Amino acid sequence: MSTSVPERGLTSGARSIPSEKSQMPAVKRHHDGAEKEKEVTTSPFMPMFEVFRDELDEHHDRRERIIKASRDITAASKKIIFSLQRVRALNSDIPPKIASEIRDRGAGMQVQFDSITADLTGINAWRYQRQISPGIQEFMEAISFEHYLRTQKLITLEEASKALPGVDLTGDDYVLGIFDLVGELMRFAITTMATTGTLPGSKSSENSAEERDILMDLRVLRTSFEALDTTSCGATGLGKDVQKKMEVMKTCVEKVETAVYGMIIRGRERPKGWVPDLADDRAPPVESY
Repeated sequence: MSTSVPERGLTSGARSIPSEKSQMPAVKRHHDGAEKEKEVTTSPFMPMFEVFRDELDEHHDRRERIIKASRDITAASKKIIFSLQRVRALNSDIPPKIASEIRDRGAGMQVQFDSITADLTGINAWRYQRQISPGIQEFMEAISFEHYLRTQKLITLEEASKALPGVDLTGDDYVLGIFDLVGELMRFAITTMATTGTLPGSKSSENSAEERDILMDLRVLRTSFEALDTTSCGATGLGKDVQKKMEVMKTCVEKVETAVYGMIIRGRERPKGWVPDLADDRAPPVESY
């Protein structure tokens, strides 16, 4: 005897499958069937954050402009220094061709400074000091080198500030630029001695027979830098960089001293314009592959 199991209906005991329409969010409508406009909840803090966004965008744009100008000023200053290294006399006018090159590059640098003058006014002069400082230091190195070649004197902070209109020259950038000047004076002194056989210098006055050469000036700079107290500078540019630049400065002065000692001791044995032979017999031969 077989028992028959009643068949279940399609809807009895079975879960209903939700349709696509039931998954869609409900749409609010008016009494006539038209959809209601979505209500947008506006936070009262949004206008304040929009102002913050605009200020940050303006800050980043200004910072990038200053960084780009600083790099262009650095590149132009290096070109001026390279041109000045072709000079072979102290306390005299710059040769016309070199002076023309310096004026052209100086005019280009002035355009760069003018483009960021408005960005470095007021408190922004300190806010973006780290971004513009490398360019100003290189500029200081260039103008102080030119001033020394023409007058055999160190440019003062006031004189350097006049050559930098529209942008503040801080004491830190001035000192760090003079640190870098020592390296250029070292190159100038050694190159001049190698090509002319004499140490560049001039008489201190018309009525005095005592000569003041570039080595004397370098030693005075070294003594002044060694007496510099930067313990209160903290984390400023001068406080962070002075130790590294101090070591480089001392090495540069020692190189000039060594070159002068060699010129005095062996000067009579070597003709003018003598340079050491690159082929050293004592050095081991270089293997070729």
